[in-house]
Amino acid sequence: MKRIALGVQYNGADWQGYQVQPHGCTVQDKLEQAIEKFACVRIGTTCAGRTDAGVHALGQVVHFDTDLQREPHAWVRGINAFLPDSIGVRWAKELHEVVAYGEAEFDPAADFHARFSARSRTYHYLLYNHAVRAPLLAGRAGFTHRPLDVARMRAAVAPLIGTHDFSAFRASGCQAKTPVKDMQEITIERHGDMILFTLRASAFLHHMVRNLVGALVYVGQGREDTTWLGELLAGRDRTLAAPTFMPDGLYLANIEYDAKWGLPQETPRILPAF
Repeated sequence: MKRIALGVQYNGADWQGYQVQPHGCTVQDKLEQAIEKFACVRIGTTCAGRTDAGVHALGQVVHFDTDLQREPHAWVRGINAFLPDSIGVRWAKELHEVVAYGEAEFDPAADFHARFSARSRTYHYLLYNHAVRAPLLAGRAGFTHRPLDVARMRAAVAPLIGTHDFSAFRASGCQAKTPVKDMQEITIERHGDMILFTLRASAFLHHMVRNLVGALVYVGQGREDTTWLGELLAGRDRTLAAPTFMPDGLYLANIEYDAKWGLPQETPRILPAF
């Protein structure tokens, strides 16, 4: 039995999130249907992080177990042949041999897990900031018509870096065992009318990125002071924060793993070249 890891990209605008649903209109539904058509057997999958309806992925990672003999490139081409244009497998990696890493031996097929082996997750949020909406960016970028001060937003994120209780930015239906996460980096870049938020953390709560972006937009508009996010963080009260921002501009950009797994560590990012 081998464990196969896949790197998956998708445009989430047409799908009702990642996780399998009875209506069958999710990324996981379509991915598992494509795997079944190629492998001629039903195979369940596990992802690194579930995404909501309308959210995209540049670097989602998925694993499944199988005893079928296929070359990695065959998994990529074979699965892609049965996927819609908005979903694609970028790479495949077979994990099956006991290998040495440092002074220890481990069995990738038994020990690797797309979700639990991840060291960090990186999200991008792409925001179009202009007085008039752009139809060609519909579903691909968030939008706000009021001018945003990037310097103010950058000043506001300092209290978020480090290990904190992020309850103030947690959705009410979040199922995470703990609201405590390690925020490792937040950067904000302006490229003309496009603003790119990049957030890297050990893990994220449900709606956490969209809630943080919503709060930063309030600061960037001058509706709240640059100290506001730190106050929200300390207060741990979701009801005092800004509304959840739209999903359109959110991209699961990268899942980082230890080098011992030998996975292709792409670092894709959104380039706001509009």
